[in-house]
Amino acid sequence: MSAAELSDRRTGQPEDIKAVPVRRPGRWIAAAIVVVIAASVVRSIVTAKGFEWHVVGHYLFDARVLDGMLTTIYLTFLCMAIGILLGVLAAVMRMSPNPIVAGASWLYIWFFRGTPLLVQVLFWYNISSLFRTISLGVPFGPSLIHANANSLITPLVAGLLALGLNEGAYMAEIVRAGIISVGEGQTDAAHSLGMSRVQTMRLIVLPQAMRVIIPPTGNETIAMLKNTSLLYVAAYTELLYSVTQIYNVNFQTIPLLIVACIWYLLMTSVLYVGQYFIERRYGRGFTRAQRLSLRARWLGMGGGSQ
Repeated sequence: MSAAELSDRRTGQPEDIKAVPVRRPGRWIAAAIVVVIAASVVRSIVTAKGFEWHVVGHYLFDARVLDGMLTTIYLTFLCMAIGILLGVLAAVMRMSPNPIVAGASWLYIWFFRGTPLLVQVLFWYNISSLFRTISLGVPFGPSLIHANANSLITPLVAGLLALGLNEGAYMAEIVRAGIISVGEGQTDAAHSLGMSRVQTMRLIVLPQAMRVIIPPTGNETIAMLKNTSLLYVAAYTELLYSVTQIYNVNFQTIPLLIVACIWYLLMTSVLYVGQYFIERRYGRGFTRAQRLSLRARWLGMGGGSQ
């Protein structure tokens, strides 16, 4: 036994461990393959004549394209506001002890989640073929307001109804999942203090459920921004329709579609960043939510440090 080992035994200190890193040649091979494929894809995109990047640069900041982009943003947040309000209402109704109220909410969610969004857009856009006039008034009583369906259901209104009602059905399930995540003891404690069901939901349950509700709501907002392109079939001048009007004249289809893709990517990237900070705000007090860095969230990783 060496003098160093005897000294360690006398002092009670363990011998230093020499850690040898595990060699993983497979990782380096996989990384090399990915780099080669990525380089070849980038080279083909940059050098291919069909992309016509000079046309992309010419129309990237065209006034018609920018107007379509602003309309897309406006439509996205308006439809999300409608969807969130309907979703909260439908989720609360779904959890109601009244079977008729809960059943009505279930039927709404079932229908709008079970039919394609594009079909819903086309349905609302062509509603005048089903109802010539739209009347509002007392059920089974006199009508107070009469309006022609063609003048009332414009492309914008058709888009708001289709996207907003569809989003409300998905948000209802998201909100319901958030409400269920809050322990029943919170509700029991609130009721013991004399709070009503509405007060308990508004002041106790929903604020705690936001930590669960916010992440999928951010994803739904990003999806909504892209789903606005479906209003192309209703001839509403959002981003895709604006781009379509241009390439129908100059026949530069691919470059104009690339312009639309660039703007969609930029807008969704901004929403990614906004979602991160909102999640961080509502995730305060939860270690995992605080430690998750923006870079890790962007790459889809499950952890990280700031």
